[in-house]
Amino acid sequence: MSDQPDRLVPLVELVRDRLARDPGSLTPHRVATALRAAGRPVGDATVLAVHDQLRRDVVGAGPLEPLLRTPGVTDVLVNGPDQVHLDRGQGLEPAGVRFPDDDAVRRLAQRLAASAGRRLDDATPHVDVRLADGTRCHAVLGPVARPGTSISLRVPSQRVLSLDDLRAAGSVTDEGADLLREVVDARLAFLVTGGTGVGKTTLLASLLSLVDPRERLVLVEDASELRPDHPHVVGLEARPPNLEGVGEVTVRTLVRQALRMRPDRLVVGEVRDGSVVDLLAALNTGHDGGCGTLHANSAADVPARIEALALAAGLGREATHAQLGSALDLVVHLERRGPRRLLREVAVPHRGADGRVEVLAAVHFDDDGAARRGPGARLLAGRLG
Repeated sequence: MSDQPDRLVPLVELVRDRLARDPGSLTPHRVATALRAAGRPVGDATVLAVHDQLRRDVVGAGPLEPLLRTPGVTDVLVNGPDQVHLDRGQGLEPAGVRFPDDDAVRRLAQRLAASAGRRLDDATPHVDVRLADGTRCHAVLGPVARPGTSISLRVPSQRVLSLDDLRAAGSVTDEGADLLREVVDARLAFLVTGGTGVGKTTLLASLLSLVDPRERLVLVEDASELRPDHPHVVGLEARPPNLEGVGEVTVRTLVRQALRMRPDRLVVGEVRDGSVVDLLAALNTGHDGGCGTLHANSAADVPARIEALALAAGLGREATHAQLGSALDLVVHLERRGPRRLLREVAVPHRGADGRVEVLAAVHFDDDGAARRGPGARLLAGRLG
């Protein structure tokens, strides 16, 4: 159940069963009565420990709640009842927490989903929701997930890391930080790219915090994660359909709404679907300084990634490259090396004679922080003015 002594596990299950047969509020007195009726110890320490465990099982994230409150935790991952890990920025480590069986993990996953108004059962065995405190929760029930029900919790940062914080952590070099400040000041349109967990949202929030406080930021996100330190932020969050299958609000719809809200900078927290078409259109109609994040293996892969997303939304290859070539000024690519998240490359899209857009490296940062100029350096200098 948690890192409490094993002797508590049977006591908790015993009290749970007795309280289920006699519904009522959960109090230490009722816990003591249930233990006494079963001939078990009723010392104050035992009663309070069992009561605390049961309370956590019905409030918040249950036995995972202490992990989510641990300073520095970014992710809590459950792979069945016996494998719980956390990430405090140095890679995954065992959390010292376990569940009595997969049914307990399943109950927790279903309760978390229900708290966000979503259904999770054998007919719909997976869910992706944002909890009330901002934690991103993804769950897949067993046996679809092996070795049992899987829960992945992404913990929102309690504070916004500034560009100086990222520089102090070694994620961005002095030269890289200065370059990114110039990008924001020049109101260039850019995408922060990289794989899962490389810090795209963290870097984007730090860059948005540098925007002139007189500007209005309108953020569109699938799940609200961006928290820039800026005085004028309006956030729009997508909404999945309810249990009856109605009420869905897509990111693409919200991008269109954001354009009517007088944004000085339009931000799409993660471009992952047809919303890329509306974002490109917006950036081509005078909305400079727009930005977002995109999953991509490298900066050079960005045109192909955008092409695939746009094609699924009905925009052909030629039209996509035409829009992309004039809409996007810059790509900021991140990579992860072990526990370190690094600014790897700043690159520039360039449309060739054949109409296809390719992304040219302007500045490449080595593992030791050394900066090497690439074929796109001159284009970058021109766009920075």
